[in-house]
Amino acid sequence: MTAATDTVPSTEGEPKKKLALMPILLGLVGALALGGGGFYAVYSGLILAPSAPANKPATFAQDFAFIPIERITVSLAPGSSSRHLQFAGQLEVEATSRAELERLQPRFIDIINMYLRAVDPRDLAEPASLIRLRAQILRRLQTVAGQGHIRDFLITEFILS
Repeated sequence: MTAATDTVPSTEGEPKKKLALMPILLGLVGALALGGGGFYAVYSGLILAPSAPANKPATFAQDFAFIPIERITVSLAPGSSSRHLQFAGQLEVEATSRAELERLQPRFIDIINMYLRAVDPRDLAEPASLIRLRAQILRRLQTVAGQGHIRDFLITEFILS
């Protein structure tokens, strides 16, 4: 009798194990299907495909002009590692606004000069300082020139001596 009672619980436990493995198997099959579908989509170029190279040469807008900003030399504060900053740049402007903005060049130089004198000399030595300087100067110049006249400001010379 004891042998018969031992076999009965073992047969009842097997269906429960099969039911417990079913969600795991379904998850595994689903993951394989999604992984395979994702691989095919990327491999075939349906998604994340690199852009096709253009057969024609790149064209650039012709409605802009550059206004050079003359070299500005700024004396740095005593105790800094450098004594002077030599700075020059170019304004990228709308072609139709060039004559008006050339008349404002003394004001632009004044704004750049005042800003450079206010910058901490330790900040000038940092690698990312050029990006910040360019953005700050561009914003100030666009404020003076008015909306839509100055496209960009290019730093052409930045020498700490």
